[in-house]
Amino acid sequence: MKKVELLAPAGNLEKLKTAFIYGADAVYVGGENFSLRALADNFSIDEMREGIEFAHKLGKKVYVTINIFPHNNDLKGLPEYIKSLKEINADAVIVSDLGIFSIVKEVAPDMEIHISTQANNTNYKSAETWYKLGAKRVVLARELTLKEIKEIRSKVAEDLELEAFVHGAMCISYSGRCLLSNYMTNRDSNRGMCAHPCRYKYYLVEEKRPGQYFPVFEDERGTYIMNSHDLCMIEYIPELIDAGISSFKIEGRMKSSYYVASVVKAYREAIDSYYELGENYKFNPKWLEDVSKSSHREFSTGFYFGRPEKQIYNNSSYIRTHDVVGLVLDYDKESKIAIIEQRNRVFKGDKVEVLTSKGPNFDLILDKMWNEEGQEIDVAPHPQMIYKIKSDKELKPYDMLVKEKGD
Repeated sequence: MKKVELLAPAGNLEKLKTAFIYGADAVYVGGENFSLRALADNFSIDEMREGIEFAHKLGKKVYVTINIFPHNNDLKGLPEYIKSLKEINADAVIVSDLGIFSIVKEVAPDMEIHISTQANNTNYKSAETWYKLGAKRVVLARELTLKEIKEIRSKVAEDLELEAFVHGAMCISYSGRCLLSNYMTNRDSNRGMCAHPCRYKYYLVEEKRPGQYFPVFEDERGTYIMNSHDLCMIEYIPELIDAGISSFKIEGRMKSSYYVASVVKAYREAIDSYYELGENYKFNPKWLEDVSKSSHREFSTGFYFGRPEKQIYNNSSYIRTHDVVGLVLDYDKESKIAIIEQRNRVFKGDKVEVLTSKGPNFDLILDKMWNEEGQEIDVAPHPQMIYKIKSDKELKPYDMLVKEKGD
């Protein structure tokens, strides 16, 4: 049985490297144009080349999103862009528009093509049609149940790969196709500029009572009527694999490196444990605890087991219990001194958890801190400042120092 792929988001080069170091098999990235996450940092061609070289040295893959629904003007420069992706050895492109699909076939006929979830693939016939046109993989719509996915798997070609989202933000619109942002802010979500107006707080106004705003409420605090739960399927790895999914996709190109590291590590451990133990596999509650530490909304299982749980009505804010206070850059085994890049303010004496790419996380007390000049300091207050700490336990580059909020 071919092992399922773990596919992670990479909004920039640091997140790409983090994803691979923490266990992803592949990442998906966006260029500076033609991607549905135009507000992410995104990659220049040179950065993409560096990321692809980094991935290939590890035997891993990079997929590039070209998943906008283009208007005529959006097609300018697209053939040249696709050729450049081929030249830097991108492993596949992710498309949703038939016109873009045809351009890829014309200018880079050997390029592997994945069909985006934006293409609304909800049945085996559409998946089969994309396969006959030359697609290698179909990213299934989020509206499908496990039962429906299993049926699609049974009725399409064995070598057609099926990818599905298993974790991250959910859009209330049909497979993410939405005009609300365009209508309200003139930012087209289908061209990469979504303003997320579904997260706004709304009031009802009756036309004969101008200026009088009536809350649409679920309780006394008001409601956010279109605010969806985040998807989390960490507890259902066997069921996802049994349904025939080839690639588990994590949402979040605009999320933090900490989100990428913690979520990828948890899913990596769960997947590996399942393949190692088989029938003896048992879910470890710590995996759910770990994915819950990075910023998220309340979790649900989406449509996988039928109609999803209701929307979140009381607020649009994220649950955020922990902050990254430092990224490990280097560690000297003799002196046991680690060089850290600051990510949030941290004080001498703080207790932090070390999120490490392999093995269990562990706690560390910051007994002593020094600045770059070697002077002792009581606090590291400045963004991205370099500071040093003592750790008897070895630290590795890309380990993260994580502090519980309120500590």
